[in-house]
Amino acid sequence: MSVIDELKLPPLPEPLPRPVVDNHTHFPSTQRFSGLSAKDSLDLASTVGVTRAIDVGVDLESSREAIALALTDPRVVASVALHPNHAAHVFEQKGHDELNAQLLQIPALAAFKVVRSIGETGLDHFRTRSGDGRRAQVHSFLSHIKVARELDLTLMIHDRDAHQEILDVLDSTTTPERVVMHCFSGDADFARECVARGYWISLPGVVTFGTAEPLRLAAREVPLDKLLVETDAPYLTPKPQRGKPNAPYLLPHTVRFVADLLEVDLAAFCDQLVSNTFDAYGGPWGEDA
Repeated sequence: MSVIDELKLPPLPEPLPRPVVDNHTHFPSTQRFSGLSAKDSLDLASTVGVTRAIDVGVDLESSREAIALALTDPRVVASVALHPNHAAHVFEQKGHDELNAQLLQIPALAAFKVVRSIGETGLDHFRTRSGDGRRAQVHSFLSHIKVARELDLTLMIHDRDAHQEILDVLDSTTTPERVVMHCFSGDADFARECVARGYWISLPGVVTFGTAEPLRLAAREVPLDKLLVETDAPYLTPKPQRGKPNAPYLLPHTVRFVADLLEVDLAAFCDQLVSNTFDAYGGPWGEDA
């Protein structure tokens, strides 16, 4: 019995004609959510053309787990950070000193060579609604920006219901050379603002949803060399598997959808996505390194 059948997961999609990268995934969460181990997830993804991934930390524990995986599997690089909602939670439950104590550990984690990015960091006005919690998020965000800038790492941004506030924080300081808007959720105007600043736009499976026309309009505003794709697994599973557990092996659904949306050749689009990923995250890894 295959691992897909054993865990009752969505079937493998048709393989892509060329390799691509999952720009944002959470292997520990995927294993907790669906039972799919990181190795099995990566092996399944490789069979359909998703040959590399970025494992993203949301707190100190998951950041360390991402580093450990990247040190043992060349298909993976790591991103480390305190998620904005985690930062707010730490501040509200344990206070400013504990938040700062955790933030002070990020530079040491980021020093590992397998770490390519600081993130996901940013602002979340959907789950964090209190003024104190939001101020803690800004404090955390600025701290992460500083680390990314000083270590010349990519800044990976989480933005939920905080588009203008995200730009306000970024415009108030000196940003690193490479900034990625993870799980982009803005409209066409916001996409143009991000592109004007040189940021990469990473599209999740949400772009396939029937309600996501504003996101599809935004995608059309992004130059091809600034587009990325991601799963954000185990969340945001693309159609036709929406509502089921997500994993990197399901990324081809999103890649095909976006290629059709933009009316570009699928194989050429895959190659473009890989080139964009290496530009956004400081060069190749795995078999091309």
